[in-house]
Amino acid sequence: MRRIGFLLFIGLLAFFLAGCGEKSKDEVLDKLTEQAEKIKGYKYNAKMSLALGTEKQEYNVEVWHQKPEYYRVYMKNAARDQSQMILRNKDGVYVLTPSMNKSFKFRSDWPKNSSQPYFYESLIKDLSEDQDAKFTQSKDYYVFEGKTRYQYNKSLPYQQVTFRKKDLSPVSVKVMDQDRKVMLTVEFTDIKFNAPFDDKAFDLNRNMSSALLEVPASKEEADSNFTVKIPMAEIPGAELVDEEEVMTGNGKRVVMTYDGEKSFTFMQEKIHVKETVAMPTLALEGDPVDLGFTVGVLTDHSLLWADDGVEYMIASNDLSREEMVMLAKSVDAASEK
Repeated sequence: MRRIGFLLFIGLLAFFLAGCGEKSKDEVLDKLTEQAEKIKGYKYNAKMSLALGTEKQEYNVEVWHQKPEYYRVYMKNAARDQSQMILRNKDGVYVLTPSMNKSFKFRSDWPKNSSQPYFYESLIKDLSEDQDAKFTQSKDYYVFEGKTRYQYNKSLPYQQVTFRKKDLSPVSVKVMDQDRKVMLTVEFTDIKFNAPFDDKAFDLNRNMSSALLEVPASKEEADSNFTVKIPMAEIPGAELVDEEEVMTGNGKRVVMTYDGEKSFTFMQEKIHVKETVAMPTLALEGDPVDLGFTVGVLTDHSLLWADDGVEYMIASNDLSREEMVMLAKSVDAASEK
């Protein structure tokens, strides 16, 4: 009887210790999902670093979310003195680009239609939908490694996401290429779950005004020259057949024409921002798309973006959206022509 009692005691002790020990992947995902559903919103800051292209780039990112569908992402690259904002409110989705003195309005499901490395609930959804996601834990952190859901960027298929054990807040995201080389890192700070927002926090006019304040004071330039770049990605069925330099009221515009089964036009032009009370808003059927180094404006037949004082556009009736994004990303990686 003593032996049976001793074995029973050992069994109960083991059961108790197991219950108080490390949690399984499913248990942690359930807790994360529950928290994402329970909170009313959040505010946090992040530092985003990219290894895309020839130079490492860093952005300061401010993220706001108020349920059910209000979002605000403000990104600033201090080195290039440029900023952008993505805003979603009751009227739609907007991309505000002060350096271009433009804003764009979309009919879009953003941010629900793709992975978003800076949104808490998007990261949790990525991991929950990946049956093969790997899971480890340490004294203070839960670490997942799984697949991304990028809609137009298949070259970054994996990510590692770290959460704090004590409050399930995000610590970092590392997005990797096919060889699991880290190409993009997001590190989160100043996290406030259930943060309060005033009535105008997601108002378009207020955010337009604050975005315009980020535009540097205009300076007279000697000329409108800029470094001409070319897409480095190879598109089978497209060949460069013409390059034309056009002088406009703003200066030089370079137009490259690619012909073949996958024909397209690639244009680039120096931006000259004029002081204005408010940005004009252009309505489009499309989506904001994260190119890594900037946020682009993507439709079925065009992709527009600005980078380092230059406006770029790809226009085509033959390219898919994914192909246009691939070309745009390869332009940033290109060396001088």
